Amino acid sequence: MFSLQTIFGSGKQFFLLLDEAAEAAHDSAKALYQMMKASDRQPALDAFKLARQRERTASEKIGKALVDSFITPLEREDIEALGSALYKIPKQIEKFADRYSLATQHLAHIDFAPRAAMLEQAAAVVVEMVRELRSLNIDRMTALNEKLRAIENEADRLMLELYRDIYSGRLDHLQMFLLKEFFEILEKAIDRCREAGVVAYQIVLKNS
Repeated sequence: MFSLQTIFGSGKQFFLLLDEAAEAAHDSAKALYQMMKASDRQPALDAFKLARQRERTASEKIGKALVDSFITPLEREDIEALGSALYKIPKQIEKFADRYSLATQHLAHIDFAPRAAMLEQAAAVVVEMVRELRSLNIDRMTALNEKLRAIENEADRLMLELYRDIYSGRLDHLQMFLLKEFFEILEKAIDRCREAGVVAYQIVLKNS
């Protein structure tokens, strides 16, 4: 027999699971930044796989809780959308780390740390935005949304600088390919953070 709490759902469990998903995404971004700013920049893939597994576990638990719960603290579609958006962040970061490990010898001259730092900052803002879902504070969420947008805009500006380097004629074909490939993966990861932030922001707008 189901308990009343199971039937009607525990609001706390959904918030905790979303927190866990956001924190796993942030941990993945932090691991990438730490790797990129290290002097040897040797890839340690275990941290990324662990964060991805935590994200996957949280996602599965969210799905099960949605099935088991009759009433949820937020609309089901919103919980699903946010869980899906958060899941994509460490997936994208792990993609970068995996490919980086295969091409390390060709990337020693490329400084990924500034952009990895921006990704870590974006993921940290997402953690804050997910935590704000409990209070549905529109002013606080708007400020965080603007902060995340500013990070995204700066990342876009840096991408333009990157394309300037690519088209300068100073790089060989392999360098051009690697620059474009890896920086676009990082940009996509920041976009994933932005997408998760937009979902969280829209949830607050709907419920405030």
